[in-house]
Amino acid sequence: MSQGNSNFWVIGGEFGSMNFHKLVEGSAQVQGPFKTRKQAEEAWKSVSEENRHRAGVRFSIVEEPSRQVA
Repeated sequence: MSQGNSNFWVIGGEFGSMNFHKLVEGSAQVQGPFKTRKQAEEAWKSVSEENRHRAGVRFSIVEEPSRQVA
């Protein structure tokens, strides 16, 4: 999926319950854009490590595909 000029983002924060459906208001974090998945993975590892003692905090890497203009 990482072909073209995709951007990668690290998103997440603290969730209100362990089902991870709804973020606690004001806890959302977004990092990026990153040009490569590797850069995003490095940011994800860092922010995840900073919060590893907090069970209700989760981060994910999201790919934003490049947009094709017709």
